[in-house]
Amino acid sequence: MKLTKKPVTGMKDILPREMEIRNYVIGLINDTYSRFGFTPIETPCVEHIENLNSKQGGENEKLIFKILKRGEKLKLAEAESEADLVDSGLRYDLTLPLSRFYANNANELPSPFKALQTGNVFRADRPQRGRFRQFRQCDIDILGESSNLAEIELILATTTLLGKLDFRNFTIRINDRRILKAMAAYSGFPEESYDEVFIILDKMDKIGLDGVEKELLESGYEKESVDKYLELFRIITPDAAGVKTAKEKLTGFLDPEYADGLITIMNSVDAVKTADFRMKFDPTLVRGMSYYTGPIFEISMDEFGSSVGGGGRYDEMVGKFIGQPVPAVGFSIGFERIVMLLLERGYQVPGTAVKKAYLIEKKCSGEKIQETVRRAMQERAEGKTVNLLVMKKNKKFQKEQLTAEGYTEIEEIYTV
Repeated sequence: MKLTKKPVTGMKDILPREMEIRNYVIGLINDTYSRFGFTPIETPCVEHIENLNSKQGGENEKLIFKILKRGEKLKLAEAESEADLVDSGLRYDLTLPLSRFYANNANELPSPFKALQTGNVFRADRPQRGRFRQFRQCDIDILGESSNLAEIELILATTTLLGKLDFRNFTIRINDRRILKAMAAYSGFPEESYDEVFIILDKMDKIGLDGVEKELLESGYEKESVDKYLELFRIITPDAAGVKTAKEKLTGFLDPEYADGLITIMNSVDAVKTADFRMKFDPTLVRGMSYYTGPIFEISMDEFGSSVGGGGRYDEMVGKFIGQPVPAVGFSIGFERIVMLLLERGYQVPGTAVKKAYLIEKKCSGEKIQETVRRAMQERAEGKTVNLLVMKKNKKFQKEQLTAEGYTEIEEIYTV
């Protein structure tokens, strides 16, 4: 049987040029986030299927790569349902594994705990630009801190990292799930309809206000409620003043403390930020994960045309493991999308060591080879990247390849 050389659909091979950038970004992530007090951890890529199917992952729960039971536990002939065949699956994000990790190890961790986690996640999704079935995520989370200081730190750490990668003029969109619910309640939508209303609202950037109105009416909602709802989006501005407007309009439906907290986050970040970006209050921001309980945020970049990261507060998830609530909030960057944008703009890793190649003639004597190896070892000790290669017949093409790989010094070695 002939073997298949292409990767499985939705997976990809990573070539040296991209790997160089990926390694650099991972190093920068670890350095930047550690300066904000985040500690690296690692969790398994395989999780219990009951955890993955806990109705907290939104649409991602439809995209789980499920793993069959092994050995004697797998009884195909006797199976009556999927539960008889499957006991685990590949993680679809890093937040659920982190919550399990914290619940299992809380006694050995400080409080609050600032976690940094990078790793591959898996979703049986439809592959497209910047989206794969296996991809690396990078999360920072703060567990055990209920104040908005956690959100401020997460946004500052993430934007500082993006600034170091020369990203500019991007936008941090921010909202609060409690404001979303208050707007729906104020407009007269029944509570059991909120999820459907939010799914339609989430399409605002694609279908516009008129499109949202049309879909809400077609879904059977009262025109009075729809009109009242959409009027809020017409009068609320995308800034701290807009949050104040929402606070005033939603009196009786929204705890003023939630709006004040959002204003504190926006103003604090704006006052001390080091990167070039803007904070934008976006009352249409929904984020699909049902586990979010408070502030939510996303990173938007014009050059990508979509989100390249996001997160929010999920104060109830850890409690599902231990029976009591634990405040938690996290921010994830779209690692694969960030790397893709860097590759497309021809990003050069700064401070790369000088790369030198020796092309050694095939007929070189043992003494000459030994002398060249000695020189190479000395230059490596001095910090250079040195590659020893046998000279090919098409020397010109070989040099062109080395130049394309970033070698700035190429020396030919002959016996004479």
